[in-house]
Amino acid sequence: MKVDLVVALAGNANVGKSSIFNQLTGLGQIIGNWPGKTVEKAEGVLLHHGKHIKIIDLPGIYSLSTYSQEEIVSREYIALEHPDVVVNVVDATSLERNLFFTLQLLEMGTPLVIALNLVDVAKKKGITINEIKLQRLLNAPVVPTIATKGIGVHEIVDAAIEQAAKRSSASKSTIRYGPEIETRIEKLERVLTGVNIGYPLRWTAIKLLEGDSDIVNKVGEKHPDVIVAANILAGEISEIHKEPCSTVISSERYAVAARIVKEVQTFKESEKPSMGELFDELSMHSVWGYVLMFTTMLSILMFMSFFGGWLSEIVRNLFESVNPHMTGFLPDLLWNGGVVGFYATLSVALGFILPFYLILGVLEDSGYLPKIAYLMDRPCHTIGLHGKACIPLLLAFGCNVPACVGCRIMETKRDRFIAIFLSTLVPCSARTVVILGLVGAYVGVQWALLLYIIDFILIFLIGRILNRFLPGKSVGIIMEMPPYRLPSGKVVVKQAWNRFKPFLMTALPLIILGSIIIEAMRITEILYLVSNALSPITVVWLGLPAFTGFLFIFGILRKEAALVLLMTAAGTVDIRSAMSPVQMIVFALVIMIYVPCVATIAALVRETGWKKAGLITLTEVGLAIFIGGIAFRLLNVFM
Repeated sequence: MKVDLVVALAGNANVGKSSIFNQLTGLGQIIGNWPGKTVEKAEGVLLHHGKHIKIIDLPGIYSLSTYSQEEIVSREYIALEHPDVVVNVVDATSLERNLFFTLQLLEMGTPLVIALNLVDVAKKKGITINEIKLQRLLNAPVVPTIATKGIGVHEIVDAAIEQAAKRSSASKSTIRYGPEIETRIEKLERVLTGVNIGYPLRWTAIKLLEGDSDIVNKVGEKHPDVIVAANILAGEISEIHKEPCSTVISSERYAVAARIVKEVQTFKESEKPSMGELFDELSMHSVWGYVLMFTTMLSILMFMSFFGGWLSEIVRNLFESVNPHMTGFLPDLLWNGGVVGFYATLSVALGFILPFYLILGVLEDSGYLPKIAYLMDRPCHTIGLHGKACIPLLLAFGCNVPACVGCRIMETKRDRFIAIFLSTLVPCSARTVVILGLVGAYVGVQWALLLYIIDFILIFLIGRILNRFLPGKSVGIIMEMPPYRLPSGKVVVKQAWNRFKPFLMTALPLIILGSIIIEAMRITEILYLVSNALSPITVVWLGLPAFTGFLFIFGILRKEAALVLLMTAAGTVDIRSAMSPVQMIVFALVIMIYVPCVATIAALVRETGWKKAGLITLTEVGLAIFIGGIAFRLLNVFM
């Protein structure tokens, strides 16, 4: 398919960029990683006025420096891939802070459209922005939007098409800094004439004055004389202001942003705080904030336990009502393997995984997740991390793979390793299926909650150990707190579907195939040979039925398959007839602790290397077996 226009969405985190992307691309999105990077890449195609427009959703960042993989990915794409237009999504409630990034985009000389998002929230806060004056000052179209409702979204595309048509004039920025800085930028631009490293001339000059290591290295390889000139000019600026040149230029950007906001923004203070502000104060309170957070998390777990168990029972009864009850190798293989595998997977998917993704989408879109990170900052410091680590740890409740990748937001290798290690111990949705679908449904929700408590204690203890023995200290953070907003049902459903779709496409057929294979092995008694070989661990130490041995091996492939295949291996969908409550708890405990799955191991190798990935994997397998055996003996005493 021929693409007529490429539009990149860029902006700070939590400004509604993903909402605009979802509104434009719908379900026709491709989610992957940037080549050679572990940063998520999202793209889709929009048909607008007969034009096929590719939309690229760049990572949420605050500057075009090289402090993180996200910033490197964004600036290299904009500068080197040359999208036809960059749509800069800005938060109308925090215009000055957002314009700091906008000014850097203008420095790159790329055709720009400003999506002034959250204008409805700004209005409620008494903020009014003159978008006509803002457009004149920035020399770029400004489109007011309410992304969650789709208001102004297609007008953004109209403006992008218009900007692309007049690309040469669109790239001329009218933004200028102080005369002492502009004079030296112009001098360095003249020195850079003939030097081609792929980046825009003015932007390259500014980055050299700032001492950007990546640009300095690229220019210095072939033109060391340019670096000498840049250092001399940067030294002159530093001498004038008695500050490092990079600090002076950043201050200039903030000063320009402040001047623009003063001209275009008016503020009328409301007489009384809004409901959102009151709830914001409650959710970040030193006492009630934690009460609200734990109540929310507990409510989610209880809802998923009861809803998942209820739906699983309905699906099972529905399929069992049409069971032909035929016997023989082929009927047993097709029904106990294929059909049972299908409906058991369906009940797991619809009862546990999809609801979790919908709930996660609501938490993300409402703006509550950053509040949790703020509240968890002090507790996280006890395990050598800061509150930002809470974000990938929370993501791990959905899937450990994106959680491992999400640990890239941590600033140091030490923090990344600790966060990655701990995120693999967080029970993902697949392990939640086993905990809630087995223990919660058949033993009691209080025992499922106890398993979570044990897991959190284990995470805390391992975090303390790693913090003590790994050199270095965790750094502090400054985080923005986005305003609360009513989640968009459309956006939440799309996000949940994009996370859920890979399960349907890959896990469903894999689990059904695995169920058929296990049923065939059960009928031919091969399963018992494998299980018996593992019986010293499974039966003697863990106190489990022998048939569970094979499941621990297959569970490394897909954890969510463990519950489904447990029924297949047991030869019944009524687990209570094959396992005691103690055995169910121990089985779920071991599944919860040992390494999540092959995909997570691959992510560990990519993020930490083979040695550290192997260390994490072997540690978790050993802990799972050791703790499982201890738990079996204690439970037999107290239950």
